Amino acid sequence: MSNKSILFSTRNSKDLSKKISSLYGESLGDINLIEFEDGEYEPSLVQSVRGMRVFLIGSTVPPADNLMELLLMCDAANRALAKEIILVIPYFGWARQDRKNKSRSPIGAKLVTNLIEASGATRVITMDLHAEQILGFFKIPIDHLYASKIFLKYVKDLNLQNITIATPDIGGANRIKNYANDLNADRVICYKERTKSNKIASIHLIGEVKGRHVILIDDIVDTAETITMAADLIKEQGANSVRALATHPVLSGNSYERIISSCLEELVVTDSLSIKRISSCKIKVLSCAALFADAISYTQ
Repeated sequence: MSNKSILFSTRNSKDLSKKISSLYGESLGDINLIEFEDGEYEPSLVQSVRGMRVFLIGSTVPPADNLMELLLMCDAANRALAKEIILVIPYFGWARQDRKNKSRSPIGAKLVTNLIEASGATRVITMDLHAEQILGFFKIPIDHLYASKIFLKYVKDLNLQNITIATPDIGGANRIKNYANDLNADRVICYKERTKSNKIASIHLIGEVKGRHVILIDDIVDTAETITMAADLIKEQGANSVRALATHPVLSGNSYERIISSCLEELVVTDSLSIKRISSCKIKVLSCAALFADAISYTQ
């Protein structure tokens, strides 16, 4: 059997996939995708993958079409007798449904892992899972990458003094620990109370930020309500500046307007998801392509 590798991409991740494949040194394989009138679609791999190591790149941001497209491609590779099928999922969608938080609710993240395994995947490479317990949902190997490697270099290049690292909610307390240690910085925590999902009733600051350059760390920025409210609160408490680093720019609803009107100096994200091009210079995108290209190389 051949040891050759081949990379394919879903439609929504094509820009990032091109960067990854270029750094890896292989062109993307071709997908022939047939779309039916009722909304169904059928992706098929143009090149033979028999006996090969196949990498399928695609973030599974909602809607469910993006997840389904990746699963169908995986099933196609499996039925075409690929030797290995590695799913490269820069943004692992549905990860916020990592546990039952009320009666008769699903555990969406576990369901997604079951679907991935059932489709024939032999390994998964992903980045900054919302909840690390999802690693335990998988029965197949999973490589969990961290965007901190990208963000820490960016922060160090800013040459800021008196840095404080902050989390916009208490669930991110562990996430900021490595940043604070690496930058020899203080830590503060924002504590929020919700009335319902994506709706914050109040937010409070635990710690001192006066005269500091504060950097908020998060894994996902969705509606941007949490991160902008935290930034405004920190600025009110006397911080010299507030900027935010968030791995996955979901950016739904009125998120762009919230970011532009907030006191954030900038929001720095990765290209795990494509974002709209807007005139505001507050959103800066750093590529995670090299991180994934290296991880793909290490699987050889």
